Amino acid sequence: MKKIKVAVLFGGQSSEHDISCISAATVIESIDREKYDVITVGITKDGRWIKTDNVEDIKSGKWREGKVTMILSPDRIHKGFVEIEDGKAEVTEVDVVFPVLHGLYGEDGTIQGILELAGIPYVGCGVVASAVSMDKLFTKKIVDGLKDVRQAKYVPVRRYELKEMDKVLDGIEERLPYPVFVKPSNAGSSKGVSKAGDRAGLEKALRLAAEHDEKILVEETIVGREIECAVLGTSDVKASGVGEILAADSAAFYDFDAKYNNAESKTVINPELPDGKTDEVRNDAVRIFKAVDGFGLSRVDFFIENGTNDVVFNEINTMPGFTSISMYPMLWADRGIEKKELVDELINEAFTRHKI
Repeated sequence: MKKIKVAVLFGGQSSEHDISCISAATVIESIDREKYDVITVGITKDGRWIKTDNVEDIKSGKWREGKVTMILSPDRIHKGFVEIEDGKAEVTEVDVVFPVLHGLYGEDGTIQGILELAGIPYVGCGVVASAVSMDKLFTKKIVDGLKDVRQAKYVPVRRYELKEMDKVLDGIEERLPYPVFVKPSNAGSSKGVSKAGDRAGLEKALRLAAEHDEKILVEETIVGREIECAVLGTSDVKASGVGEILAADSAAFYDFDAKYNNAESKTVINPELPDGKTDEVRNDAVRIFKAVDGFGLSRVDFFIENGTNDVVFNEINTMPGFTSISMYPMLWADRGIEKKELVDELINEAFTRHKI
């Protein structure tokens, strides 16, 4: 039987470049080589596309020294990449692409748009779902339309509005009590996110967020347990069990360093929750995934608010991490779907979407 040729994209130009490389190594090692031939293409932080042949080079970072340029062609005749080496070009066709890219320029609809033009099946959500889920403000607006799904109250701010900082601060203080969270609308993995407890802290947080994006989201603080749920599928979407994030005591909140650089941060699969809350999280995860026109996979994050036990939606990630500490593969492993089977199912979903 002819093997399916899958191209794995990794790296990228976002703040989550290094995490993408780790995720990609896990995905590549989980691909069934009896069924698939694998091509690996890394995207450097400055936007170069480089062919690599060795997963150990991905782990070490040596892949960035590669000399073979790979250009993803939007021409449907090519069905793949234009490979350039020593001034010579040839076309390398692929059957499907697995874009293991987190954050901007990968998880936001940009890569997905090129693949749509090229007519190549790809793993994960389409252009619209990727774009609106990456943009926290637009996600909020969509979830606002879902009955009985609660999310944190919020105030949107544009970077240009910060020229009248006092006016912006007054407007936020009129609508939200301190402390508040301030987030770039389009940055991933908690980059540029901070917590403000007073007016001076809010101004500082707004300026930091503005370094990462033109749109800024200011949210009320929800004090509670951080809960995550994985979803998988197309029209028949299934939800995993739930997991809980236990941020390190030294972390003010579950930011980038708490996620990836603090060994005290932990994840718990199937934590004990108040009656009915696990099912509520699972049901809301599927509803939100469908509302943003999700496809293939996502991880949907919630809080269980202290005191009220309300389920409060936080955010959705359309290409969740696949590292050794990532919740998405752990949640499915708990349901009996190990990484090899999970990756295979995700690739199959890509072909399903391409046929629809």
